[in-house]
Amino acid sequence: MNTRHLDIIVLGSGTSTGVPTLGCSCAVCTSNIAENQRTRCSLLLRTGDCNILIDSATDLRQQALREGIDHLDAVLYTHTHADHVNGIDDLRAFNMKGGPAIPIFGDAETIAGIQRVFAYIFDDNLAPGYRPRLNPQVISGPVSLCGLPIAPVPLQHGEGRSLGFRVGPFAYLTDCSAIPETSRPLLAGVHTAIIDGLRFRPHNTHFNIPQAVAAMKEMQVKRIILTHLSHDIDHHRDSQNLPSGVEFAFDGQRISFAF
Repeated sequence: MNTRHLDIIVLGSGTSTGVPTLGCSCAVCTSNIAENQRTRCSLLLRTGDCNILIDSATDLRQQALREGIDHLDAVLYTHTHADHVNGIDDLRAFNMKGGPAIPIFGDAETIAGIQRVFAYIFDDNLAPGYRPRLNPQVISGPVSLCGLPIAPVPLQHGEGRSLGFRVGPFAYLTDCSAIPETSRPLLAGVHTAIIDGLRFRPHNTHFNIPQAVAAMKEMQVKRIILTHLSHDIDHHRDSQNLPSGVEFAFDGQRISFAF
C-alpha cells in the first residue's frame, strides 16, 4: 500500500474578528506574544507539491504571503460565514499563471451561497476581467484530491450547519457547536483533530473549550488542537489550564503525517 504524506499548516486560528480585535485594549489584544496574533480561521493541506486550501478567510492574502503559498489546486469550504469566504477575490492571484479554473468544493447550500453572494465571479455574461476563475462543485461524500482521501463531516453550527473534513487520521472541525450522531462514525479512528474551541465560557453557536475537549475525548482522539480562538484566550497563560493531550492552535503551526 502506498504511503501518503500530509503536511498541515494552520493559516489562521482566530475567531471572526481576528485577534487583536479592533477597538479592544484587553491584555490579549495588546500582547506582543506571537501566538496571540490570530488571523481568521483557515487551513492548508499539502501533499507533495499539491496545495488544498480550507476556506478563503478574510485574511487570505496575508496568510498566503506569510507561508509562501504560490499556487492552489483546490479549495474546500466549510460554510458561508463572512470570515471563511470573504478572501475569495484573492484567489484570482493564483489564476494569473494560467492553467485551469481552481475547483472549489462545498455542500449544496454553501456552493449556492457563494455563487449568489459573489455572483460577479460566476457570471458568464461578464468579460473575464480581473476576477477569480473558479469551478464550483458540490461535495456530498468522499472525494480524492491530489491522492488524498477527503471525507466531508456534517456539523451543527448553532441553528445552521457547517462541514468538517477528514483526511486519513486527521480531522478539521471548525465552526461547530455539536457533532451529529450520524457524523460520529465518519470520525472513527481519528487520532488528531483541530476543532472549534472559541473560549472557556459558553457560546450559542460554537463549542466552548470544555465542550470541544469532551466531544473529542468521547471519540478517543489523542491530540486535540483548539482553533477559532477569541481574545478571551491568552496562549501562554491558558495553555497551563488545558488537560493532557489538548493544545491551542496558532498561526503558522505545522503538523505532519504519513498514513
